Amino acid sequence: MKNIAFIDGQNLHLGTKCDEVPWSIDYKKLRAYLKEKYHADEAYYFPGFLKEQNQGLYTNLQKAGFIVIFKNHSEMHASEKKGNADTLMVFHMLKTLHEEYAVFEKILLVTGDGDFFETVEYLIEKNKFLKVLHPAQKNASSLYRGLGSEYYDSLSKNDTRKKIELQKEKGS
Repeated sequence: MKNIAFIDGQNLHLGTKCDEVPWSIDYKKLRAYLKEKYHADEAYYFPGFLKEQNQGLYTNLQKAGFIVIFKNHSEMHASEKKGNADTLMVFHMLKTLHEEYAVFEKILLVTGDGDFFETVEYLIEKNKFLKVLHPAQKNASSLYRGLGSEYYDSLSKNDTRKKIELQKEKGS
């Protein structure tokens, strides 16, 4: 079974920061978790706009095994904070679904954002959706609950969080 993960990077980052006890993702552990638990052979990470100051993050994501996809923008918008990549993610999910050479079972989505709800419904209808993983359950869109518990889960659950959390170095 080959599944593909699509990760809303900004939502993942902000979701872990707004949890009751803020935490950080260990990207190597997250990649291993997605592969082991959900059989995600490929994982696409969408951080939004390319920013020079985040080069270390992009390097770490690639070393962890993520395929990093940036949102194109005009020079005029280069300084804006929000790198909303939702449309780009939907495009890549649907492109993957309809490409003749794309061989995969299901799509896994990491986001708490309800903007993907219609796409998720479509993927379920086509029997190509596995699950949406919310970074923080308390901030997850309630839209997904109506789909049934088999279609959503939270990364902030204690057992999952322990597997993917970046461990702070002793003395910090």
